[in-house]
Amino acid sequence: MAPKSHSLLGSFPAIGVAVSLLLLLFVNPISCGGHDYQDALRKSILFFEGQRSGRLPPDQRVKWRRDSALHDGFSVGKDLTGGYYDAGDNIKFGFPMAFTTTLLSWGIIDFGRNMGPELKNAVKAVKWATDYLLKATTVPGVVFVQVGDAYSDHNCWERPEDMDTIRTVYKIDGSHPGSDVAGETAAALAAASIVFRSREPAYSRLLLDRAVRVFEFADTHRGAYSSSLHSAVCPFYCDVNGYQDELLWGAAWLHKASRRRQYREYIVKNEVVLHAGDTINEFGWDNKHAGINVLISKEVLMGKADYFESFKRNADDFICSLLPGISHPQVQYSPGGLIFKAGGSNMQHVTSLSFLLLAYSNYLSHANKVVPCGETTASPALLKQLAQRQVDYILGDNPMRMSYMVGYGERYPQRIHHRGSSLPSVQAHPAHIGCKAGSRYFLSPNPNPNVHVGAVVGGPNVSDAFPDSRPFFQESEPTTYINAPLVGLLAYFSAHS
Repeated sequence: MAPKSHSLLGSFPAIGVAVSLLLLLFVNPISCGGHDYQDALRKSILFFEGQRSGRLPPDQRVKWRRDSALHDGFSVGKDLTGGYYDAGDNIKFGFPMAFTTTLLSWGIIDFGRNMGPELKNAVKAVKWATDYLLKATTVPGVVFVQVGDAYSDHNCWERPEDMDTIRTVYKIDGSHPGSDVAGETAAALAAASIVFRSREPAYSRLLLDRAVRVFEFADTHRGAYSSSLHSAVCPFYCDVNGYQDELLWGAAWLHKASRRRQYREYIVKNEVVLHAGDTINEFGWDNKHAGINVLISKEVLMGKADYFESFKRNADDFICSLLPGISHPQVQYSPGGLIFKAGGSNMQHVTSLSFLLLAYSNYLSHANKVVPCGETTASPALLKQLAQRQVDYILGDNPMRMSYMVGYGERYPQRIHHRGSSLPSVQAHPAHIGCKAGSRYFLSPNPNPNVHVGAVVGGPNVSDAFPDSRPFFQESEPTTYINAPLVGLLAYFSAHS
């Protein structure tokens, strides 16, 4: 059955699609009025401080969190403290952490000038991740990709500060390859090197040099980490999509960061081999295709890289597949206008795809170009409006009339699936709360005692309904990779609304 927002526009002839799209965007019956994007930006970055692992710094602003996992890596003789917990549990998964880092960096690269006083906090959020990724890649030919046993952790409901579950360290190496997680790690380090190029030149060079080394390892020892480490990473962050896209993604960021010809040649040579044209409307921690095409297209639009023209065609096709009213089997819209894709934690798709809409619209604007979509066209202004519509939905313009960002607006999720937020803080309850002793807090109907400001949850279902309940983790759990692309979006709209 076609989603309502598709059928709403389906009766319009192709020539009228652009007009009807604009009507859909501007006549929004569930609008809550103007949003304070600056406030939302501040909160979206603050969220990352609540996800920190390791020894917290003196300027830590989220006070209900304390030091945690201070012996990570010691079992293998390494210091793997720091980094981020990916979501509402206490595991450090390297694959989504690296993607989070890449997207935070891209947001700063493209929209940092719009962040105002929050820019310094966004840069700190990146550095908390890159400091950890540098530790995880210290040994040549090895990447430490996970700390913690997911089954042990998920069997408990306890604060990270009380954590007494197994902190197993998992790695990839030449005999146990993981081109996907290594390629994404290389992308993260390369993207972050651009962020720090003028701020901390020596640190930037360290990041870029490490990115080069990690990418070479990823490319030389090809294979999926979910084959090498299947029992540890699946079904949590199993690479369903294959490792080929991460190799292109890593090369694209190394090309952008280094301007070295070898990466340009690698991309051109491997475009077909590594399936650049596959699943062009997917973008997230597992699938980088749409991101690759948008990132590389910038150079084509600047008139500098005709040899990348096919990537721009893919990017155009991606944009067309997202337009409401132009039915595409892999992209739906809820009756309330939210992008919806099958699987859990839908907001990750909303924020990632919206980020690409906004980034591409900027590249098109600077080149004075539009996207051809059959008999109609999509202007840069239309792409920005589509992205803003998704952001506004998250912030409260939706049938539930609630913000899906904790702490923003008058009504927001109260019972998010997050251990640290749902259990009393160490300050409020100094005594240890054991593995199973936390279950009563998980099952409690009461709101979480610690408001995890800025956390964006997985979001409503395809019918715009949202159960504000911890056990419904696909809807109520926040993740770092939902927030990471949203930071750039909020920065832009805070300066252009």
